Amino acid sequence: MKVLFFSISLIFFLGLSYGQTDHKTTVGFELDAVPYIFKGYYGSVWVGHDHFRYRAVITKIETPDFVLEDGFTNNEMRVYAAIVDYFFKPSFEGWWIGPGLEYWDAKIQTDAELQTAEYNNIIFTIGGGYVWKFYKNFYLNPWVAGHLRVAGDKEVMVDQSTFETPVFIPEISLKLGWHF
Repeated sequence: MKVLFFSISLIFFLGLSYGQTDHKTTVGFELDAVPYIFKGYYGSVWVGHDHFRYRAVITKIETPDFVLEDGFTNNEMRVYAAIVDYFFKPSFEGWWIGPGLEYWDAKIQTDAELQTAEYNNIIFTIGGGYVWKFYKNFYLNPWVAGHLRVAGDKEVMVDQSTFETPVFIPEISLKLGWHF
């Protein structure tokens, strides 16, 4: 399911740019700092045309224990996302805002680490940030987002305890990117 979702998203985004060969179309990629800090990874490829950027994202992250409910640990998530961003200025720089859909494939344990429970969520996300080009088409992108659970597991049973998946999760980070 997750690989299929990611593949369809990538094909969709690349298909949007097919045949658009003018100077307003570009392709790029980004890396995000936060997942690397928390034993994970982040990769994003995107196609941009005019003021719109179409992104496909894959992420793995281990949620730090200080963010989790007491008694839970090892919350590892793999995230697959399809996001459309709008830039207020041309050339994919300056302020942007964008909604998207994400699929969260996750697993968690209690502090006893006896069992591992799996859960999945569909997330509506909206984010925004500022792209600052510091050398040609290399850029820094500080950003914030809000993630709203719209479908999936609400309660997860693990080791006789119930983990409640959050309805809303805020996020802030810094990305490094480049585009043609």
